[in-house]
Order: sequence, then C-alpha cells, then structure tokens
Amino acid sequence: MESKSESSEWGSGVWAHLTTVRQRSPLVQCITNFVSMDLVANTLLSAGASPAMVHSVVEIPDFTPHIHALCVNVGTLTPDWLPSMKSAAELASKLGKPWVLDPAAVSCSGFRLKSCLELVELKPTVIKGNGSEIIALSSASPGQTRGADSSHESTDAIEAAKSLAFSSGAIVAVSGAVDIVTDGKRVIGVHNGTKMMQKITATGCSLAGLIAAFLAVDQLQPLEATVSAMSVFGIAGELGEAMSKGPASLRMHLIDSLYGLDETMVLSRVNITRLG
Repeated sequence: MESKSESSEWGSGVWAHLTTVRQRSPLVQCITNFVSMDLVANTLLSAGASPAMVHSVVEIPDFTPHIHALCVNVGTLTPDWLPSMKSAAELASKLGKPWVLDPAAVSCSGFRLKSCLELVELKPTVIKGNGSEIIALSSASPGQTRGADSSHESTDAIEAAKSLAFSSGAIVAVSGAVDIVTDGKRVIGVHNGTKMMQKITATGCSLAGLIAAFLAVDQLQPLEATVSAMSVFGIAGELGEAMSKGPASLRMHLIDSLYGLDETMVLSRVNITRLG
C-alpha cells in the first residue's frame, strides 16, 4: 500500500533533483541505439539537461572528459560500437563521472550478453533494465527473452537486482509496473508511470538518459538520484496520458509534461515506498 507520509518525505528530494538539473543543465553523453536517439535527446532537453549523441571512438578521448555523466545503451549493438562504449565507460569511471548501463535485450545473443558483462566490469554507477534483462545479467546467462520486451514483472527481479547490486557495486534499477531501485540492501518502489508508456519505443532508453542527468547533479546519493529520475519520468507519463489519445500523442505530451513539471505537480503525485 502507498504510504502518503513516505511519499511526501521523498517528494522534496525529487523536486530538488529536478530543479538542480534545470539549473545546472548537465552535459550527458549518450551512446545509445538508433531507435532511441531522438526520444532520449528530447527527454533530456525537456528536463533541462544537455544531451550529446557522441559515439565515435575517435572523439571519446577529447569529448568524454568534459561531460557530467554518460549513458550507454546496447539496443542496436554492433562490434564497431562496443569499443566506443568501453572507451567512454572506462574514461568516465577513471575520471569519477557517473555512468548508466542499459543492457537492452541482453539475453538475445551470446555476443550481447558477453558485451554487457564486460561493460559491467567497468563499474557503472547504475544498471537499468527490465525484469528479464536484470535476471539475465545477474545470472550471467541467456534467458527466454528475445528482444527488449520483458517476460518478467519488475518484482520478480528483486532478488536478482540485489545480487547484481552486490556483485557490481552499482545501483540497480528495474523498470516495470512498479519500478524497483536497490543498492543491494535497501529496496525502493517507484509507483509512478502508466502502462501506455510501454507502447512507445525508447521510453526505457530515455529513462536511462534521465537517470544519468540526475546522477550528474547528485553523485553522492546515486540511489536517491535514480529514484527521483524514475518518479519524474513516471509523473510526466501520467500527466501526458491524461491529454493523449494513444501512444503517438502520449509521446508528444510526455515531453511537454516533463518540460512543464512544477513543484505542486511533483509533490502531489510522487508515489515512492520502501519495499525492503
């Protein structure tokens, strides 16, 4: 059950994180897939951050030292892109910059699973995936999933998420009907969002980018920053759905709602609880 007092305790932090992103406009490098580039960039812009879709391995030594956070999404992974991802992640870790790994469809091939496991070795600050992706990555074995859709509920992946958090040192975020965030000990549930968001490609990728932006302004509290980003994105989805006629208009209204979020909207809609 939702605890109003619990949500209100989180609410001020969620609003503070969003306000800080808008004030500082952190530069977020996104090495993401072809399907998601447009929505990831627009999500970051509407939240107040500054996206940079820089994925050439040649540019990383010059560019990555200047970023505030990195987001790596393996959705349309190729052997040509993997060195860029590794190079950027390695440099971000070395320079103490937060980075997010989104192991999209990790279990659909041996190449993808091996690549994601190698990226986990480079110490992501946050690993964000759906239930099936987190279970596959935690067990280091292919699952039944073929593609980016999850065959597990987020709550099915709580133990796998805690285990992955312990083994990797990362905060693990599991997207789903209830978003789960854990550091291996604490387990937080984010109950914001709407089912129709699953009908828009790249919403999960965009959420990973938003998490990176929130990490950029609060590196010392990665769990709290991740929870805030997931709540903000979910609230924007709720507001967007109320104005939409279907997935296409929800996509537009999601971006508008994220841009227009104010303190009253955030504080009245935050729905976050401690699950463990």
